[in-house]
Amino acid sequence: MSKQVSNLEKTDKNKERKVKNRKQKEGARGKHYYANNHKFCKENNALPDEFTNKIICGDLQVVLKQLPDNCIDLIFTSPPYNFGLDYENTEDAFAWDSYFKALFGVFDECIRVLKYGGRIVVNVQPLFSDYIPTHHLISQHFMHRNLIWKGEILWEKNHYNCKYTAWGSWKSPSSPYLKYTGEFLEIFCKGSLKKTGSSKNADIDGESFKAWVTAKWTIAPERNMRKFKHPAMFPEELANRVLKLFSFRGDVILDPFAGVGTTCLSAFKLQRPYLGIDISPEYCQVAEDRLRVLPLFRDIVEFPPFLQAYERQNSKIDTK
Repeated sequence: MSKQVSNLEKTDKNKERKVKNRKQKEGARGKHYYANNHKFCKENNALPDEFTNKIICGDLQVVLKQLPDNCIDLIFTSPPYNFGLDYENTEDAFAWDSYFKALFGVFDECIRVLKYGGRIVVNVQPLFSDYIPTHHLISQHFMHRNLIWKGEILWEKNHYNCKYTAWGSWKSPSSPYLKYTGEFLEIFCKGSLKKTGSSKNADIDGESFKAWVTAKWTIAPERNMRKFKHPAMFPEELANRVLKLFSFRGDVILDPFAGVGTTCLSAFKLQRPYLGIDISPEYCQVAEDRLRVLPLFRDIVEFPPFLQAYERQNSKIDTK
């Protein structure tokens, strides 16, 4: 009987398999070897006041070049997917080489302004009909720029937009077309996996932490895209999780493809300074309008000083 119990213990799938001398083995293999020869400066800078808590309408690279090095704690963004969607005043169907050249130019500026130890999280859905693994190509670019891959989260959208079709080969192995029910979040760090910050400024509870470090998030898609006239919004819950899991209260948040401001909205509510950039005046106006009404909830949310100043400033604006 004791031998049978011993065999059961060996095959107990609930028991975590331990690796002996894990740290030494990681060192021998070359942990994140592709990022170890970076030349990133460890000295971080403050985001200038003229860019703090602002939605700026303009060309991304022109605006980003005005920012100092190492001034942003977390970048969370979702670039145009190049699907041919009907964005406001913006083309979304470029030749792929042109698309990635422009996108990687923006990302290079993002890397420059990201603080040492800062994180960049990119939400993207590959265009499977073109067989372009956008999430992998973006990851390769960041790795070639010596950023450390921290992980990948699958955003499961509850079978949203996954209709049964006969695309590819029907009931044949010749060329089946795979359908996906989610999107990807690619997560990278600059210089160090560890981010400095005070534990008192961590605002994630234990249950959420345990649930969210499992790299599959089931979140319903945004339902108000028609209301805000934007074809590819992510839900506020997605931004909330990213900000709470990868940043502290008071950290500076940047969304260089801000759209109608969901990342900035989340940052405002979660007591984090923000900067949103977008080329569309219409989207920037919607983002401003969404942020402007938030001080109406001041009795519910305890705002830090920088938000109190924002409230005083906007209380003088005539909204008629």
